[in-house]
Amino acid sequence: MKKIIAATALFCSLLLGACSNSQSNDADPAKDAGLSIVTTFYPMYEFTKEVVGDAGEVSLLIPAGTEPHDFEPSAKDMAKIMEADAFVYNSPALETWVSNVTDSIDTKQTAIIEAAQDIDLAENEEEHDHEEADHDHELDPHVWTDPVLAIQEVKTIRDQLSEAYPDQKDQFTENAAAYIEKLEALDKAYSQAFKEATQRTFVTQHAAFGYLARQYDLVEASISGISPDQEPTPSRLAELKEYVEENQVKVIYFEENASSKVAETLANETGVELAVLNPIESLTQEQMDNGETYLSVMEDNLSALQKSIK
Repeated sequence: MKKIIAATALFCSLLLGACSNSQSNDADPAKDAGLSIVTTFYPMYEFTKEVVGDAGEVSLLIPAGTEPHDFEPSAKDMAKIMEADAFVYNSPALETWVSNVTDSIDTKQTAIIEAAQDIDLAENEEEHDHEEADHDHELDPHVWTDPVLAIQEVKTIRDQLSEAYPDQKDQFTENAAAYIEKLEALDKAYSQAFKEATQRTFVTQHAAFGYLARQYDLVEASISGISPDQEPTPSRLAELKEYVEENQVKVIYFEENASSKVAETLANETGVELAVLNPIESLTQEQMDNGETYLSVMEDNLSALQKSIK
């Protein structure tokens, strides 16, 4: 609560400063040189960057390699959002702090874009299986792990940016079409890979692939809930051990950017293989420097899933 009060007070002062400079900003030729767009975490960054192209600069608010579920913006972060031409986030189901920021933003200066706004989010079905109910994540936000819903998010970003900045509409439309074509190819690859599968079950470290599973008629069983910080109960682990054995699961998937201790424990107890399945909640700076992208990681995920789905 103290953090919210302090942040709100500072935010108000920043807002007053922004208002006093609004006339000069409107006349600033640098504003006409290109849009400044702030995005929350990696998929939002890539989706937006692909739509914007060279029409502006797209930045990442949540630092590379940072787990986004529990991120809280600093006063500097909030000022960065206020000064941008647009702010793109996934949904309040993930960025639970976003209403504290957006309520104070002048939407005439900064377009606020919720990429998942037209997607019906699924309820957190895993909540009852863990030590503490995850009330901050009662809805599953991981829509981007489904290529079909990723396309929908790209279209929402395209349409809302076009509405806010109509002079760039043609460019946004053209850029989005080129990227959507790649996402459609990704969807086709997933569909074909799992079309004839008879073993359709996979076990993950946390419940980040529910939308992907539903899209391709698969079954995800997760050790932890929507948030990777949730700890499974002993009864949940016992239940999963039995599940792995009964369903002849060969692989348990963990995440490189989160603790894999529980996944390793379950794999050791059941004698199955460990493999990486990336929920793309963030990419490390090294991964980004090496040219890894949403598309390349999703292709790696497809290869990894084929170890289970046969």
